[in-house]
Amino acid sequence: MIDEKNLKLAGLDLSKSKTSTAFNRKNLVTVDNMARPGEDEVPDWGHPEFSQLIERIVRARSEGRPVIWSMGAHVVKCGLSRYLIELMKKGYITHIAGNGAVSIHDFEIAYLGGTSEYVPDAIEDGSFGMWEETGLWMNKAIKQGYQKGLGYGASLAEYIDKNPERFPHKEDSVIYQAYNLGVPATFQITIGTDIIHEHPAASFEAFGGTSGRDFAIYCKSISELEGGVFLNFGSAVTGPEVFLKALAICRNQGYKVEKITTANFDIIPLGKDYRSKVGKDNFHYFYRPRKNIVNRPTSMGGRGFYIEGNHKKTIPVLYSELMKQD
Repeated sequence: MIDEKNLKLAGLDLSKSKTSTAFNRKNLVTVDNMARPGEDEVPDWGHPEFSQLIERIVRARSEGRPVIWSMGAHVVKCGLSRYLIELMKKGYITHIAGNGAVSIHDFEIAYLGGTSEYVPDAIEDGSFGMWEETGLWMNKAIKQGYQKGLGYGASLAEYIDKNPERFPHKEDSVIYQAYNLGVPATFQITIGTDIIHEHPAASFEAFGGTSGRDFAIYCKSISELEGGVFLNFGSAVTGPEVFLKALAICRNQGYKVEKITTANFDIIPLGKDYRSKVGKDNFHYFYRPRKNIVNRPTSMGGRGFYIEGNHKKTIPVLYSELMKQD
């Protein structure tokens, strides 16, 4: 017999962590150095298959099919949020998806006008991520949203909307702009990976509940992906894994999601034969986007692309090429 008392192991008291104000923090990304679509020079960058992907995005939207934009936090940390906002306004992006870090950096841009602390120094004294406003306000927003039956992204957006005095830079927030434009913004979190999980106000029930609701919203968008495009920018684990599970759910329930276009944007050099199968003797085998975004999901008549390049080049060029279509 298992002794139930032994199952209830004592954990560290997370409420004892000390926080500091973020308003005195130095940020690597600010609203002053964020990229400016239509004003900044378009980088000199190209890819042999890029025009094919652009054509598929344009065709998908002209036929009323979705374009889902999945990403890791470095898209925001590279100062590229305004490109996403403009692409949503132009109707090219129909769903934004990210991990918890994306939501945090975006939320900090909205209230602080900056994000991305310098980690090497902060981790030495334990101050890394211990920001009072980020942790308190995001946790409050997520708790309130959880009680109302909202998802993670909607909880943050509603909090920003209802507390405008705290968010002077909300116009540069992808989450807030998506909310205004009626574009779903969903976030799949991993417990323990995000700085707001360090905060004494953290509610793990609310994290799981709201992110679970977002997963259902995300699955709904994937169920409509036939003829559409799925783009993943730099998320090497969460994005590919969530996409594959959502796709399995949709096909399991009888939704036709076969002729789809997928594209993974990253800096890993996979070579020209990235659509070929590789064995476990090649480290590329363990790179999830190659299998879970580019190849496996498109085996029933779709087409997968791997676009190698830095986000600071690929996203401005993507935006520029799409604007030429208008």
